[in-house]
Amino acid sequence: MKDEDVEPFFATLKAANPMPVSELEYSTVFELLVAVLLSAQATDAGVNKATRRLFHVANTPQKILALGQAGLEESIKTIGLYRMKAKHLLETCRILVEQHGGQVPRERAALEALPGVGRKTANVVLNVAFGEEAMAVDTHIFRVGNRTGLAPGRTPLEVEQRLMERVPAPYRVDAHHWLILHGRYVCVARLPKCWQCAVARYCDYQPKTPPPALR
Repeated sequence: MKDEDVEPFFATLKAANPMPVSELEYSTVFELLVAVLLSAQATDAGVNKATRRLFHVANTPQKILALGQAGLEESIKTIGLYRMKAKHLLETCRILVEQHGGQVPRERAALEALPGVGRKTANVVLNVAFGEEAMAVDTHIFRVGNRTGLAPGRTPLEVEQRLMERVPAPYRVDAHHWLILHGRYVCVARLPKCWQCAVARYCDYQPKTPPPALR
């Protein structure tokens, strides 16, 4: 993607969705952390279904610890890898209570020190909860960054670093939302919907996918 196309690329995405938000359901920073931790290899819809049940009975570190492994597993068993995720979440809650007064830390190093919380999860919390300029590169953003030529990279970290270099400052806080939604619903993995894409003119992907009727 040409440098001169980056700004109109994001301006177009912003015009279509001026105030993008996460599709995960949460009402506190802790609930957001839990939802993102549970979202690995799971859909947002699946996570939301589980957290509605979980947060109804336990929405603080202390309450989740009180559930114990068996109780927590029962609440999230509809999510893939639920046993491992329950173990990590309980360990994370224990650290939050013992080291952070039950609060989610705002520092990247402290977030990444939590079991089950990697760089991507930390970036989501820093961006969505605290409004920091951070790019949480999931499979959608990795694909969009490479396919469009916006932020090519061999690893999620390379794509993240390239995005931080190329995304204009006015769009940086919301950029990861726009890119995730674009990858989830338009620039999909198997066959990008180029005929529906508002930013196709700025994208390096060739040849553009024609409408179904022309294939």
